[in-house]
Amino acid sequence: MAKTKQQKSLTRWTKQKWTTASGKKSSETGEVYAPKKAIAKLKSTKKGKAKLAAANKKKRAATKKGKQHASHGLHKGKKR
Repeated sequence: MAKTKQQKSLTRWTKQKWTTASGKKSSETGEVYAPKKAIAKLKSTKKGKAKLAAANKKKRAATKKGKQHASHGLHKGKKR
């Protein structure tokens, strides 16, 4: 039986290497998790670095309030 569109998407998602910008645990740094390739792309431009810094700031603020998840906007516009 062929995989559905959602199953294919989940397979791709799980194969990606997810990490923080520093490579350390988010619980230690307060940074957002994202695919390694996405972080590398963001870190390569000034605008990307600013976007990553803003996302980390939102993540840290949400964590400080006791929230597990933060709407940081890094994944905005992605089909899910």
